[in-house]
Amino acid sequence: MARRLVLALALLAGVGVSAELQRARGAAPPLTGIHLIRHVVVIMQENRSFDSYFGTYPHANGIPTVDGAPAVCAPDPASEDCVVPYHDVRDVDSGGPHTHAAALADVHGGRMDGFEAQARRGLAACDPSTLSPICAGAHGQPDVMGYHDWREIPNYWVYADQYVLQDRMFQSDASWSLPAHLYLVSGWSARCASAKPKSCRPAVELPGHPPRASEGVETDGPSYAWTDLTYLLHRYGVSWRSYVASGDQPDCGDDAMFCSPAPQDARTPSIWNPLPWFETVRRDGEVGNVVSLARFYDDARFGNLPAVSWITPAQAVSDHPPAAISAGQAYVTGLVDAIMRSPAWSSTAIFLAWDDWGGFYDHVRPPSVDAQGYGLRVPGLLISPYARRGFVDHQTLSFDAYLKFVEDDFLHGARIDPRTDGRPDPRPDVRENARILGDLRRDFDFAQPPRPPLLLPVRPAREMSSADWQAYLDQARAAQASSSS
Repeated sequence: MARRLVLALALLAGVGVSAELQRARGAAPPLTGIHLIRHVVVIMQENRSFDSYFGTYPHANGIPTVDGAPAVCAPDPASEDCVVPYHDVRDVDSGGPHTHAAALADVHGGRMDGFEAQARRGLAACDPSTLSPICAGAHGQPDVMGYHDWREIPNYWVYADQYVLQDRMFQSDASWSLPAHLYLVSGWSARCASAKPKSCRPAVELPGHPPRASEGVETDGPSYAWTDLTYLLHRYGVSWRSYVASGDQPDCGDDAMFCSPAPQDARTPSIWNPLPWFETVRRDGEVGNVVSLARFYDDARFGNLPAVSWITPAQAVSDHPPAAISAGQAYVTGLVDAIMRSPAWSSTAIFLAWDDWGGFYDHVRPPSVDAQGYGLRVPGLLISPYARRGFVDHQTLSFDAYLKFVEDDFLHGARIDPRTDGRPDPRPDVRENARILGDLRRDFDFAQPPRPPLLLPVRPAREMSSADWQAYLDQARAAQASSSS
């Protein structure tokens, strides 16, 4: 009788009855392990290799050195010199070609020395009269052997110092942005002859381009008919959203180095925003889950973040040349700060990566899992209140690890697998189950109390001295140490 009265009063008072029911039936078991993470946010930036951002980071597998000097180089066919990695102080880079052919040429059978030659080839196609400021910023010289460090990207280095840096994160496919973003949400890149999953065939480079806004031509666009993660999320009742920044995106065709800008927003499917063209998203009535980035800030502020989020930048803040890296770092810091200020922070994992190597040098030969990948190494960071502090993860990872983590956290380990998911497509393998793929759970310490936010200035000082940098780093360390003691 007393329990009935409690429930009746809860109804009259507008109190959530589910909590009362749980108490009446016995408390629900507490969340443990991976299930402490109730929000996964994937922030995908553009076009940087691991060595170009973290090649000199302490204790990471960075640029090989002998007596403090780089011990690797890439031949420059224009000068017959072998160019060694060097510190690049510029805020705007040009990068190099990043098609499938360019990936193979850069890797050069494992020699990892094709970068200068490919950049020369790309720059030869650069027309300053039509592609400025990209070509004007290049000055006719490749910059793919340049690297940045704490002097240009201090916040990324602070995140690595206080959370987790992954130094074997490989792009899922050896190609450019569109296939990379398809792998990010589906574990595959394919070209389909119809809306039927069985009509799809592997496509490492040309999966079918969304209608090009720059051409002003209305077309039906491609059919991404194979199964993506949202299909399983929908089936299991797990919330998701894709947040898309408004602005421009590079409207690449066959040449993925120099691209004409095209408008981008949540309503324009593009090379960075392919989800609206997936048959599952359309048939499940979830195209409306692809929303403006402005919605993200509101969702974070008011505690409405979904279980799974993908965040897509606009060109100006993407790190994709010719975007300024300072603008990209400011944008990412703003996203992370927004999450840290939100009610969701204590149960969130932020995965930050760059979709492809952008033609920039990296010294690690990618392992092979199938005919489409892996591609070259890219920076990877985990930021979470449960992240291990200052940990460098040496596991072999790819974007497939994000799918695996979400599936293990929210879907009871279900996979995008044609044998079990109810939508048989002819994908050659289940990438989440690749034996070489590491487990992101190792980057967490779920036994520790959730760590408090580490809010960083969106625009830290540029051109810090080494003393300024050490003070900046010490301040971040002290903030975490004092708040967790």
